[in-house]
Amino acid sequence: MIYITQLIYIKENQETVFDEFERVAIPIIGKYNGKMLFRMRPDKSSIIESSSESPYEIHLVSFESEQDFKNFMTDEERKKYLHLKEQSIRSSVLFKGEKI
Repeated sequence: MIYITQLIYIKENQETVFDEFERVAIPIIGKYNGKMLFRMRPDKSSIIESSSESPYEIHLVSFESEQDFKNFMTDEERKKYLHLKEQSIRSSVLFKGEKI
């Protein structure tokens, strides 16, 4: 089992485009033995301490294997909508880990 945590920073006024991409991408996770464990939008009141910009969203996803994650990333249906991701996301930070 692997865990993916992603901090997502979107471009100004691109929330609707980002949501459109997510409506396609998130259901595909299950096709590859994955689960969306958390999808959060932190607000200022939930930040206790920070030395960097707060992300628009934080995702925590699990996959049964590294190969499942790779298969998700190269899914043909998802790739048809990557232009929406590129249009709406300014940057993202991805952390991969395992349960210990």
